Amino acid sequence: MTKNELLKFFHDVAIVPVVKIDDAAKAVPLAKALIKGGIPTAEITFRTDAAEEAIRNVSRECPEMIVGAGTVINPALAEKAVAAGAKFIVSAGLNPDTVKWCNEHNIPCVPGVCTPSEIEKGLSLGLTELKFFPAESSGGVKMLKDLGGPFPQVKFMTTGGINPANLKDYAKTPNVFAIGGSWMVKADLIENEKWDEITRLCEEAELLVQGLEFVHVGINNADAAEADKVASQLALFGMAVNPGNSSIFMNKEIEVMKSPFYGTKGHLAFRCPDLERTVSYLGRKGFTVKKESVKLDAKGKMKVCYFNEEIGGFAVHLVKG
Repeated sequence: MTKNELLKFFHDVAIVPVVKIDDAAKAVPLAKALIKGGIPTAEITFRTDAAEEAIRNVSRECPEMIVGAGTVINPALAEKAVAAGAKFIVSAGLNPDTVKWCNEHNIPCVPGVCTPSEIEKGLSLGLTELKFFPAESSGGVKMLKDLGGPFPQVKFMTTGGINPANLKDYAKTPNVFAIGGSWMVKADLIENEKWDEITRLCEEAELLVQGLEFVHVGINNADAAEADKVASQLALFGMAVNPGNSSIFMNKEIEVMKSPFYGTKGHLAFRCPDLERTVSYLGRKGFTVKKESVKLDAKGKMKVCYFNEEIGGFAVHLVKG
């Protein structure tokens, strides 16, 4: 997997579980629990003696898992991790020697930074993807937004103090490409082999990170006359009539179409901050994009799309927001 392929993978999956494991024999069932929960990756930290063997076990038994090594503080440790099967290297701080070793061996490396000076050091080493750590205690989302001004070319993997309560805030921050966390792989869950609970927490995180919000329902009609009649009936319930060229919005929740559109009966519109990420997520659930429906913004990113599959006769519509 090339660096660009790995970055796209991280962007689409969004969550990178940060694992501290004491028993390497539990690494494979842990990996299978993560995969089942929709998160086929993990950063296994070198905080215990079991890390190297755990990485080796996962690499051998779960080839679909993109496993990396964390808390890599020197080149020797990076070499050991890669020999065991690590596909990427993460560290809490920025060690130039470790970065240079990874660059020389074409191993993606995400060193930790939390100040502008450290970011500049990373840039001088050819890096544009860095770990923002410890995220919450270093200013969190507000700090990331501030850093986006002087460093628009830098994207961050954020780790430290992130949990389900603030996960969506990080996910919708434009300069965040992935989010690391340990809440779904806490030591007691691994120790007590709570694999089903780990899977549940992963599924919960996978959905939360999409930031999906229901926007409106669209109702298909045969023609403008039928649409006017439907709008008049809905107005009896106190809904405001907002006419448009192709549809009539009732408040903001119902779009009365003046002619048949996507969906047998109409469409369901959902807002999300990153359409590419959510398209990938829904793609893993069996939804396929209706290519002719895709609209791009000025930066070439998706801002609107529909899916081929329907829910109860309604097409599914995503809008960026």
